[in-house]
Amino acid sequence: MAANGHPDLEKQRLLLHDHEEKHFTSSEVVRDIILGVSDGLTVPFALAAGLSGADVPSSIILIAGIAEVVAGSISMGLGGYLAAKSEADHYYKELKREQEEIISVPDIEAAEIAEILAQYGVEPHEYEPVVNALRRNPQAWLDFMMKFELGLEKPDPMRALQSAATIAFSYIVGGLVPLIPYMAIPIADKAVLASVGITLVALLVFGFIKGYFTGDRPFRSAFQTALIGAVASAAAYSIAKLFRT
Repeated sequence: MAANGHPDLEKQRLLLHDHEEKHFTSSEVVRDIILGVSDGLTVPFALAAGLSGADVPSSIILIAGIAEVVAGSISMGLGGYLAAKSEADHYYKELKREQEEIISVPDIEAAEIAEILAQYGVEPHEYEPVVNALRRNPQAWLDFMMKFELGLEKPDPMRALQSAATIAFSYIVGGLVPLIPYMAIPIADKAVLASVGITLVALLVFGFIKGYFTGDRPFRSAFQTALIGAVASAAAYSIAKLFRT
């Protein structure tokens, strides 16, 4: 305790400087990669299995698969772009509304600051200086309300394009995996067996990595991811065989 009765702020600064928190902060990028790779591995895999069940030559399956990967990557990338753009539009709409409220009803907005801080157990005599400090700094006030009242973070201006590119590229990477055997094996019945083996291994590895980064149990995530891909491909193959006969 310092002589003036306050905590030793210099010591706290040193402790904070030495303390390194290891948080994973690229959650949006990881989410996009997971979305792209998971769909990329599953959809072309099911398509190739279904066409194999219909006794279609490997060359036709490969052409159809590549066409699906191209179309799917464009569709998924566009979906990611529109989703990120919608989030940005929503943020700036709420930002404008909050700016207007700070100007038109400042006392109500100040009361909302007090209410938010009280939810964290801060007493009135403790949060009143904070409220007054924010009222003197409109930009900090606005940032506080956006984050703690509305739970909105300022979006990256490049987020929409980055999301589209990440999802599309991830879809292509995932989508090419089940098609590799059809590039080398001309007989579809043999190629589909190799495709199943390669894709299930890829799904297991991808599921494990996904579980590691998302905080889920990696082995359970690997099993679930592989199971979904296996069920989708088996269903497509069985339906094709059914209609073929």
